[in-house]
Amino acid sequence: MTTNATSSGPSRRSFLASTAVATAAVAGGMPLLTACGGSDKKSQEEGTTSKKGADKLIPTYAASTVGTPDLPSKNGSPAGYIAPINLAALPASAPAKLGTGAPLKIMSPLWGTPPKPDCAYYTAVDAAAGTKVTWQNQDGNTYGDKLGAVLASSSIPDMVVVANYHLVGKIPNAVTSKFLDLGPYLAGDKAKKYPNLAAIPSDAWRMSIFGGALRGIPMPSATASFIVPYYRKDVFDKKGWSVPKSADEYLSWAKEATSARAKVWACGDMSWVSGSIFGVCPKWNIDDDGKLRYQIERPDYLESLEWTRKLFAAGVVHPDDKARSGDAAQRFTAGQILSFNGDISLWYVRAAEQARTNPDFTMDAMDIFGADGGNPTLWAAQPAAVWSMIRKGASKETVENALAAANFAAAPYGTKERMLVDYGVEDTHYTVKDGIPTKNEKGNSELINAWSMLSAPAPYLAHPDLPEVARKQVEWQQRMGAFMKKNSVYGMNIVEPTRYANLASQHEQLQIDFVRGNKSLADVQAAISTWRSSGGDKLRDWYKELLDKNGSGN
Repeated sequence: MTTNATSSGPSRRSFLASTAVATAAVAGGMPLLTACGGSDKKSQEEGTTSKKGADKLIPTYAASTVGTPDLPSKNGSPAGYIAPINLAALPASAPAKLGTGAPLKIMSPLWGTPPKPDCAYYTAVDAAAGTKVTWQNQDGNTYGDKLGAVLASSSIPDMVVVANYHLVGKIPNAVTSKFLDLGPYLAGDKAKKYPNLAAIPSDAWRMSIFGGALRGIPMPSATASFIVPYYRKDVFDKKGWSVPKSADEYLSWAKEATSARAKVWACGDMSWVSGSIFGVCPKWNIDDDGKLRYQIERPDYLESLEWTRKLFAAGVVHPDDKARSGDAAQRFTAGQILSFNGDISLWYVRAAEQARTNPDFTMDAMDIFGADGGNPTLWAAQPAAVWSMIRKGASKETVENALAAANFAAAPYGTKERMLVDYGVEDTHYTVKDGIPTKNEKGNSELINAWSMLSAPAPYLAHPDLPEVARKQVEWQQRMGAFMKKNSVYGMNIVEPTRYANLASQHEQLQIDFVRGNKSLADVQAAISTWRSSGGDKLRDWYKELLDKNGSGN
């Protein structure tokens, strides 16, 4: 069995990396919008729901009693499972099938070739869950466009998967108007009927409130989900290099390690992790002086950009990264770059890939350092960023079957349901050797997205084939989580007034140009001034009112 964050194909990892992308936004300053809650007509269109108000709408938390992790969650990390499990004696996570076999249509993103509707995987999971799902899989690359069109129509599938980065334009309001309030089925002790859903952490459920009602079934995220600065440990060991522990040390090492003649560069574009190094707070926060600021207004934002610019100017960044071409992770495994940044799932993906072809390959993660060599200041990721939602007007039987499907998908590690969702049927989709399951060609072709998109258990990591990678991933997140803080909008699903929707849209490209030396510091400062005068200051007033009314997330 594998991690819920890396269990399907690379593109599902990209989809689930929306939490990591939010962390990347700290580094790159990319503004991201999320959806809303509220109580009256206006607040259904903009605003949020207070924690006190939210707690009345969400399930009563009841931790799973199945399985004990080898590494319990700590400092916002996922749990870790390292020891082998007995695949022949897996317990069930629920006492009986919860589905009635009623038809259920689900729209979800998919990257690759969709399996046949009657494939062995879909048939087996339906039989186990008591469901009869028709999958309306959509191209993941254009899913946002399709989602907008479907929500604007009068024909909405029974269940729809939505990620936080889809919640822009008219989609947040469509979510409120087109999807069902699940409170009558899940609020408080009602969730006991669905034990795996009740075991999802409460913070993730609070993030599932839209328009003042519980409309999303969350896929929970580890809050210590930081962008990781990876390095080639095998090369470091061979060269006798020490791992850098400050921004200056990193630049000094990078200059030493780069040899354009040998076609080896120190790193890729490190923009995503530079914000963590310099402690850039994402989005809005009431700072220590009591003033409310947006991320681009703080000195550390400019400092992070300037440091990244120094890397480009020094010639230590691979030319393809400067040109924004190709895949930095592939350059990393090929030895063309010796350091790059990415989400936590890449650790296992690349280690497993190289274990088959390059046994001498070893990658590791640098502990994120503070710019001056001290401890870093890191910021918690939101506890949920992907949801499945049920359409308004669905019959009671349809709703209960959709919840049964989500409950099955949220089964914890070490259960029959989790094994079936992640691996399919033994000898049909995978084989077992020395206690380790390995998917075959049929498994890789049929187990694409689908069930794993509906929900998930509390975050965990497990790699039976590479257990030490799981250990390193979890322990790294635990160490980094010790330096984690929450900003003022942590745990809130907020939709900004539509008049501010495009306020910061130019900043991402400006950052890309600045770090590459194509724009000046004066250009960035001018853009910040324009942001303020074009509505940023008014948006600040809006956030002040929101935080005064609902309280701060930290």
